[in-house]
Amino acid sequence: MPETGIEPQIESLLEERIAAGDFPSAVYIVAEQGRTVFAGAIGNAVVEPSRIPATLDTIYDLASLTKPLVTGLLCARRVGTGEIALSSPVAEFLPEFGQPDKQAITIGQLLTHSSGLPAWRPLYILAEGKGENTLATIGRVPLDYAPATRVVYSDLGFITLGLLLEKLTGRRLAQLAKDEIFAPLKLEHTFFNPELAMQTGIAACETGNAYERNTCAESGAGEYQNWRQEIIWGQVHDGNAYFLGGAAGHAGLFSSAEETLTLAHQFLGNPQTKGLSGQHQLLTPEVRSLFSRNLTEGLEESRSVGWQLAGTSGSSAGPDLPPNSFGHTGFTGTSCWIDPTHERIFILLTNRTHARALPFANINSVRRQFHSLAVTALDA
Repeated sequence: MPETGIEPQIESLLEERIAAGDFPSAVYIVAEQGRTVFAGAIGNAVVEPSRIPATLDTIYDLASLTKPLVTGLLCARRVGTGEIALSSPVAEFLPEFGQPDKQAITIGQLLTHSSGLPAWRPLYILAEGKGENTLATIGRVPLDYAPATRVVYSDLGFITLGLLLEKLTGRRLAQLAKDEIFAPLKLEHTFFNPELAMQTGIAACETGNAYERNTCAESGAGEYQNWRQEIIWGQVHDGNAYFLGGAAGHAGLFSSAEETLTLAHQFLGNPQTKGLSGQHQLLTPEVRSLFSRNLTEGLEESRSVGWQLAGTSGSSAGPDLPPNSFGHTGFTGTSCWIDPTHERIFILLTNRTHARALPFANINSVRRQFHSLAVTALDA
């Protein structure tokens, strides 16, 4: 196996896309069998108001990687203990889902985006600016389709899962994640709601919420007076997560590439990360098998517990990851893919929403090329 270091072809790809304006910075890690093989940091994590180069320690807003790395993991732990089941009706825990159109929705359907809930709604408007109204608001949102008949990626489904976990445990999601994930894994640069003193070590995001503001206007949801105007830097980018206090089931997680790798290792079960022994693993082998199992056969996407499978047509995995590989992307420009067959992990963190006029670049082709170049280099 080669020594840990940069991978020239990956570096060239990312330098090219930074020059093209797709994103101002990129940090990547490629690991195999519990060991980091390639890693590098390119570009500037902050372009304005000042330039701060990206490093391997730069912390990124992971956006929707929160879904599998926190919410999916916490749910999977409870599936392993029998506290919940994938077939458990959500209404068993949340009476707001006891309505006729939602009473059949299961936890498994929320985890696989097959519940029928819409992709997104501006909860900060619909809940009238009150976080405590969120669950009732989601409960009133009409379904887009009958449960288990389609796969439609839904932030609302994972926001619901975060609230379900809070109801089940009596702890806020951020505290629950700290107690059950961050502290046991000794993570020091992974959290919700970073302290202001850490700002210079964090990659910056969009100036204001122009993209979401436009989306909101197009949806006809109504007027909102509290849009952020400043550079979003060290605060969660996602508007619903910000409204919910910075920690939600769908977004809000911040982490470095190295500590994202530590989290990803839990889904493979490798104990090597950070010198942990096997007894510190967060998930049992039986539960880990759920992440590479297609639970949405015959529907638009192949989905497992919290993850998309590489067998999904058009996924960001690309052609060189086995179809049972599983991964996820984040709106800010992040991604994590895991190949359980070869015990490989591919992490690419960018901040594509920073210092760029709309529209943001679609970087799925970059992700696919990154994975192909990494596989070629590993196989060599």
